[in-house]
Amino acid sequence: MFAVIRTGGKQYRVAAEDKLQVGKVAGQPGEIIQFGEVLVVGGDNVALGDPTVSGASVAAEVLDQGRGPKIIAFKKRRRKNSRRKRGHRQEFTLVRITEILTDGAKPTIAARPRPERKPVEAAAEPATSEAAETEKPKSRAKPAAKKAGAKKPAAKKPAAAKSASKRQKK
Repeated sequence: MFAVIRTGGKQYRVAAEDKLQVGKVAGQPGEIIQFGEVLVVGGDNVALGDPTVSGASVAAEVLDQGRGPKIIAFKKRRRKNSRRKRGHRQEFTLVRITEILTDGAKPTIAARPRPERKPVEAAAEPATSEAAETEKPKSRAKPAAKKAGAKKPAAKKPAAAKSASKRQKK
């Protein structure tokens, strides 16, 4: 079974378990959202909307909220000393289609549980306190700083070309 939905001014052909990147939609990762503008529901018997199929919706789980790559809009008017540079990153929502609903049904599939990350433990402590006492922390010696008054000898300026002085006499 498939459906054609409209969101963010664009149309998408979707089926169950499809991952889709759509324009920004409100929702936190893990939430189930519904797309109500269903234009076509296909499968064994196709239902065309006029303009939408009544009672049909598509349920999806929000996987991620993100931003696309940076687009640079650079405008220049030549010989006018006029330039403008603007950057833009389009926001998007990554969703997984969970089910296609008809006849006003509500979503039955809940969001998949996200695996919880284990907390990062503090730096590993030595097994015995004696080992900690015997080991001395190694430190690197910094190189001696140069004296403030020491300077490099000044480079001699090259002598002026003789041809320049001859031109001035004439």
